[in-house]
Amino acid sequence: MQPNVEIYTWSRCPFCIRAKSLLDKKGVEYTEYCIDGDEAARAKMAERAGRRSLPQLFIDGQHIGGCDDLHELEGEGSLDSLLSVA
Repeated sequence: MQPNVEIYTWSRCPFCIRAKSLLDKKGVEYTEYCIDGDEAARAKMAERAGRRSLPQLFIDGQHIGGCDDLHELEGEGSLDSLLSVA
């Protein structure tokens, strides 16, 4: 069973597209919350993530961060272990 991966995005955000592209390349299924212009949803995301910038990623409820954080984990070789079966 794959971990629960969630990503908050804006549809035209280049960082969101880049983060989703990495997840897609790795064959990861994820739940996307596209919050274009929805300030209530953004406030809820910010409360959960502690940040207002997009994207924001969670793996099994653990806040991973944004696009740069995701790519940093990939570069370190740590992302696959977070995405593997626990």
